[in-house]
Amino acid sequence: MKVKIQSFDAKAAAADIELNDEVFGLDPRADILHRVVTWQLEKRRGTARGTRERADVARTGKKFGRQKGGGTARHGDRRAPTFVGGGKAHGARVRDFNPSLNKKIRALGLKMALSSHAKAGSLVIMDTLAVNESKTKTLTADWAKLGFGKTALVIDGDMVETSFALAAGNLRQINVLPAAGANVYDILKHDTLVLTRAAVEKLEARFNG
Repeated sequence: MKVKIQSFDAKAAAADIELNDEVFGLDPRADILHRVVTWQLEKRRGTARGTRERADVARTGKKFGRQKGGGTARHGDRRAPTFVGGGKAHGARVRDFNPSLNKKIRALGLKMALSSHAKAGSLVIMDTLAVNESKTKTLTADWAKLGFGKTALVIDGDMVETSFALAAGNLRQINVLPAAGANVYDILKHDTLVLTRAAVEKLEARFNG
């Protein structure tokens, strides 16, 4: 699959890049993407710190007063939630939100997420992300000329280009990631996927390796 390389520099020479069909040319399957996104979101959930309930508190179980005539309630256990130091009534319990998912399915889901943007025509390949003087105003003007969607995810190589990261820091519609952080959820929730040459090389090497 050939895709035209775009650039912020209008005078840059036109060029194409050949994308690996095994990574960018698959037919997306909703069931695979759903499984991966569900797994990813559940992995993000934090488990509550378990509280000590009545059975977990180390206090005496001896009846501390007589049944009648004491002028107080008929308590028989210091572990009751009504006492200071007693067990928590209906406390938070530790829950496991870390489901497992086969590595092959996770890799296939990422390929299909990339392919979905390629098939929809919302995949953009950039030669470089360098922005003059790291100015947000400059990036906004260059971005408008290219006519991307309302939201865009920009993925670079090992590290996001510094000038672009600084310029895009205040732009709500642009999110940036290094290639190692590419994931199905973030790719699918943005209107446009922007990859650099370095990102393409890293992603293709990630699956071929």
